[in-house]
Amino acid sequence: MRIGMNEWRPACSLAHLHLRAQMLHDIRGFFSERSVLEVETPLLCQGIGTDPQLEFFTADYFSPPLQQTLFLQTSPEFAMKRLLAAGSGSIYQICKAFRNGESGRFHNPEFTMLEWYRVGFKLPQLMDEVDELIGRLSKTHRSLNETQRFRYQDIFLSCTDLNPLEFSFGDYCAYALGNHMPEAVNICGQDHGLWLDFIFSHKVQPYLGENALCMVYDYPACQSSLARINEHNSQITDRVEIFLEGIELGNGYYELTDPEEQNRRFNKEISIRRERKLPTITKDSYLISALEAGLPECSGMAIGLDRLLMVLTGSNAIDDVLSFPLHRA
Repeated sequence: MRIGMNEWRPACSLAHLHLRAQMLHDIRGFFSERSVLEVETPLLCQGIGTDPQLEFFTADYFSPPLQQTLFLQTSPEFAMKRLLAAGSGSIYQICKAFRNGESGRFHNPEFTMLEWYRVGFKLPQLMDEVDELIGRLSKTHRSLNETQRFRYQDIFLSCTDLNPLEFSFGDYCAYALGNHMPEAVNICGQDHGLWLDFIFSHKVQPYLGENALCMVYDYPACQSSLARINEHNSQITDRVEIFLEGIELGNGYYELTDPEEQNRRFNKEISIRRERKLPTITKDSYLISALEAGLPECSGMAIGLDRLLMVLTGSNAIDDVLSFPLHRA
């Protein structure tokens, strides 16, 4: 293959390299001030998450007579929770994560993630800390307006006139057809969670966070992922996502600590993967054992740092802030 004259060069400017370095420095300073421990966990592991929305990379490990398939992690979450269960206290990590099939203006299959867990925090405290962190990181680049906070049900209802907590296939189909999205009917079928993802991404998300950090919290229970169900309302889950200029930047939970419930969710996701004929995987037994040993009450957040830097610098695409995106890697 013939390489273009300048394709050996980084895709981003040298100025963006310095801005990235400053962002990482500021993040480490932020957590050092709060006595949150920086940790490292493996990127190459024996297990992987069961989320049917995520595709993963595999690697063949060969050391005679052992041959084994390992997985590049889509998130450091499971290993970090094992540290929490072992008594690490509040921790954070800046690392690479990998998601197969994700590329485009906002995606690169290899990306940089910030993930942290605060022992003793419930979701409102975590949201306050996220607000403080983004406020500090944004000062170098732009002046943001006051942070917006919306309950998922309120913002979804105001944008669509649909109640996200009560699934009506007929109402959702009528909405899709009336808003020029007929493909949603076949894509989403009877899956409430898929319908919410589809409608939210097209009709709600683009309007969130105009020159302001926007937090959407109290997601419907069918989108609980690894968050616990709200103790006062079983229809919602203690989950938050953050947005800026209509772009999703991060996802956080008041973390599930019940091993039996986690096991049920793993089994359900594995069943969905089987129905969709996705690659077969097994649940992470290490995480289940850690939960059985006792995960402390905590909340956690994951933020894509490449995407955050892209938005804060007003860059057009994620490639503009990466030294070597996939096509130059």
